[in-house]
Amino acid sequence: MQVRELGHVVLYVRDLARSRTFYGDILGFPELTAETPMGFPAAAFSAGRTHHELLLIEVGAGAAPLPSGPRVGLYHIGLKIGDDDQALRDAIVHLRDHGVEIAGTADHHVSHSVYLTDPDGNEIELYVDVPGIDWRSDPSLVLQPTRALHL
Repeated sequence: MQVRELGHVVLYVRDLARSRTFYGDILGFPELTAETPMGFPAAAFSAGRTHHELLLIEVGAGAAPLPSGPRVGLYHIGLKIGDDDQALRDAIVHLRDHGVEIAGTADHHVSHSVYLTDPDGNEIELYVDVPGIDWRSDPSLVLQPTRALHL
């Protein structure tokens, strides 16, 4: 057996309408359908790589919040938004225009990233790959110490 790719991420959300707005309208993640034929409140999103890359399932306002600080489980999901730093600059302006707080930025040598959280506290990394970096021929580049990002 060999894993070929990460296929999709499924997140529980308190309010599906709010999360649809965040992922669909603010982040621009294409939603497959506004209908929920699964028999429970859910929404699927795909940028076109596969049948769905993100699935949101509503669990309601009474769901327990994510614990703060170090914890076991999901740290963040990364969403590629372009091919150069201008895409990140544009994203920062767009996010701020929509009231989304930027949690941080990072230069990971192979990618440049902007971090934020969704309405339920899940961390999202918006990133671009650094042009000209060939991590396949030098995999050690992937685990280099993170540097400050200067946009």
